[in-house]
Amino acid sequence: MANITQFFREVRAEMTKVVWPTQRQLVVYTLIVIGMSLVLAFFLGALDYVFQKILTRYLLT
Repeated sequence: MANITQFFREVRAEMTKVVWPTQRQLVVYTLIVIGMSLVLAFFLGALDYVFQKILTRYLLT
């Protein structure tokens, strides 16, 4: 039981050393992730469309 108590004390001590982002940083980082996800989704969708057209025109006719 002493090991568990010591573990949580050490976890608490380490958590006080963490530098948490500000609310503004959190919003900016979240928007960056969402934006990059949309760009990647559009890019992959465009590639899928192009490959589909190539396959249907040249291989599946």
